[in-house]
Amino acid sequence: MKPTRLFRLLPLLAIVLSCVSITRAAGQGLPAGNAAKAATSTPLEVDRRDASIDQIVPAGAKLERIATGFTWTEGPVWAQGSLYFADIPANRIHKWTPGKGVTTFLAPSGYKGPHHYNGIEPGSNGMTLDARGRLTVAGHAQRDVYRLERTNPASLDPKAPITILADTYQGKRLNSPNDVVYKSDGSLYFTDPPYGLETQKDNDTEKRLEVNGVYRIPHALEQKPGAAPARAELQLLVSDLTRPNGIAFSPDEKYLYVNNSEPKKIWMRYRVQPDGTLTDATLLHDATNDPRPGNPDGMKVDVEGNIYSAGPGGVWIFSPEGNVLGIILIPEKVANVAWAGVDRKMLYICASTSVYRVQLKIAGEPLIQGKK
Repeated sequence: MKPTRLFRLLPLLAIVLSCVSITRAAGQGLPAGNAAKAATSTPLEVDRRDASIDQIVPAGAKLERIATGFTWTEGPVWAQGSLYFADIPANRIHKWTPGKGVTTFLAPSGYKGPHHYNGIEPGSNGMTLDARGRLTVAGHAQRDVYRLERTNPASLDPKAPITILADTYQGKRLNSPNDVVYKSDGSLYFTDPPYGLETQKDNDTEKRLEVNGVYRIPHALEQKPGAAPARAELQLLVSDLTRPNGIAFSPDEKYLYVNNSEPKKIWMRYRVQPDGTLTDATLLHDATNDPRPGNPDGMKVDVEGNIYSAGPGGVWIFSPEGNVLGIILIPEKVANVAWAGVDRKMLYICASTSVYRVQLKIAGEPLIQGKK
């Protein structure tokens, strides 16, 4: 995830918003009804590129804003009736529960170093759940991937022990893990651009790896709580993307999708081999020349294999072959998306200062614990 240069002005904006944000006030113990006032509902606008988009987006669909007053929201994941999402500049993971509003779940969620962090993104980034319901987090400015252990089967516990799944490659610190996805064999794949470093550049003095890679942790699910990372097993799978970002599997796990934020705004598809490695790199789409605000970022798929990804102007919806079916237009830069609801047809959207949602027609592919 990387905002444009204008994003450097957002921390000041966030200070102003925080003074009036009733959503955050709910996290400070005010009645949930106050948080509800932050909600809005407007007609959904869609840039229709293919008639089949009507099989995905219902007529008369509404775009609901459920929370606002943040700086740069990311990493949404639905767990046990609540939406968890990061506010990266605030170095926090928040929890939104219907009827109760937003509370802070974990702070700090990323950087915990002894020195002042001089960058704009000190917090954590993408999140997912493993097959045992444990929250796995791209530590971003913490420069690792970590897992929050389960201490209570009924809910996630912010005070639970943390297990580091990956922090170095060949003895060198990772850049800043950005997004994460599990495969049904228990392996974990993640992207590692430099956006969690203070300058976000390849020449940052703290950057140790020459590449901005896509990695695989072969036995992430089975790593024992509290055990050190299996550093010797970490595999570098992709090394030629300048800023790898969002990552998702096709429903049958035959393909891994990875997008690249800049300078080229592209979506790639890789064939997944039986041993978990990747071959047959294929360009799905290039939106480099799209002038609208936003970059390729977090993405998910539905049960039919369609891809939903942050991109210029909003949420891009692709067919499995990479054809652009349509773009859900969002009034802010989009960072990531997540499925929720009993039927998994509610798409939650993290976009800059706010979190939105829209009801769609096709169910989202479940997280790994729902796969066979």
